[in-house]
Amino acid sequence: MSEDARRWTIGELAKASGVTVRTLYHYDEIGLVKPGERTASGHRRYTEADLRRLYRVRALRGLGLSLDEIAAVLSGPEDDLGTLRNLLGAQLAEIEIQSARLGQLKQQISGLMWLMDKSVMPDAEQFMAALEMISVYETYFAQELRDHLAKRRVELGDERLTGLRAEWMGLVRETRELLLAGTPVEDPRVQEISARWEAMSAALQPGDEQVKQQLTAAGMALWRDNSAGLSEEISRQVDWLEAGDLPAVIDYLQRARNARESGE
Repeated sequence: MSEDARRWTIGELAKASGVTVRTLYHYDEIGLVKPGERTASGHRRYTEADLRRLYRVRALRGLGLSLDEIAAVLSGPEDDLGTLRNLLGAQLAEIEIQSARLGQLKQQISGLMWLMDKSVMPDAEQFMAALEMISVYETYFAQELRDHLAKRRVELGDERLTGLRAEWMGLVRETRELLLAGTPVEDPRVQEISARWEAMSAALQPGDEQVKQQLTAAGMALWRDNSAGLSEEISRQVDWLEAGDLPAVIDYLQRARNARESGE
């Protein structure tokens, strides 16, 4: 660097960059942004290279990286994008999980508000039953599995989910009618509904096979232990559905699936 090149005192650099003097002291202490020069009396003097490094630090902080992560990025050559890309990928994944969790919370709150909107004065028993179902769900599905489900909901989007819910209720209604009519599970109409049910369930699942197996096991355990309460809660929201209908419908579809698999 030429002797007439610009240097900045710590106060001048703080004013020019918008970073506090205290922060610059800290960056110096941890070796993140150190002044390139010192005067004979020991005062810091920052060079143009130091200024550029400081702006890179600020940019990376703006992306949510920690100081340790920033140090890792800046330890390599300036054109080495591999480390930065990996860190940003990890940041993006974390943001997606947080977004999915917010979406899950939004859905739960929306459901409770829907219960409140059904009458001027909410039914306390119904409200508490909904809260209890949320607690039961969280008991069977660990946070990691809930994150997978929440992320999948975000991927599908509200419009697609609304369509799937409507399709699910339509399948329940069709199956119930066939069940009440005494239609054998081998009947092509029952078999067609059973296949549609499985396809719809697959659409809601993440692509990872191991995660899919874990979700299936958790869902089966949840239904096995709480089918009565879940059925009662759902029947409260659907005028034409009795509390005992849903377990009968699911058992009917399971028998239809078994019949199809045994005939293959």
